[in-house]
Amino acid sequence: MSGPTRERPLRADTERTVRTILETAERVLSEDPSASLGQIAAAAGVARTTVHRRFVSREALLDALASHAFRQVEEAIDAGRPETAPPLVSLHQVTANVIQVKSGWRFAISQPQLRDPEAVAAHERIFAKGLMLLERALEAELLRPGTDLAWAQRVYHALIEQAILERAASDMDPDTLAAAVVDTLLHGVGPLKR
Repeated sequence: MSGPTRERPLRADTERTVRTILETAERVLSEDPSASLGQIAAAAGVARTTVHRRFVSREALLDALASHAFRQVEEAIDAGRPETAPPLVSLHQVTANVIQVKSGWRFAISQPQLRDPEAVAAHERIFAKGLMLLERALEAELLRPGTDLAWAQRVYHALIEQAILERAASDMDPDTLAAAVVDTLLHGVGPLKR
């Protein structure tokens, strides 16, 4: 099993400890991708045995980290109401929320291979929700008729990644970056047509 080693729901104090370990692992591994579980435990202020009791291996910790991060991204998307809010409003809010959340989970989200079934499922749901939002944008005529939505989704993700890099460099507000992403997605960077 790849996540925390218990099957039953975690107690509140245990849940806080796991969350602390995951948040610390994100920070430590962002600075040093080869950091050991012992280094993560020390930075989290917990005993190494505590980390080993919750995660049977470094890979299990990485899997739990990815699963946790993708759940956070999915919650951020859902908070933007992609199915019910007006498409332009939702597109902006989802973008701002995703920039905010992904900025805090860069290491976890950038893992080249997802092994944890929960992380894989969340990743697939995230892509499906993004595609659905672009379909709604197309129906609302925010995108040109005949737009290749798969291409639009890849461009949208690339724009979000650039916004996250900009935020890391300048600590720019997610709403400002979301406005730039949405404007670029919908209007490009060419001159406005009259």
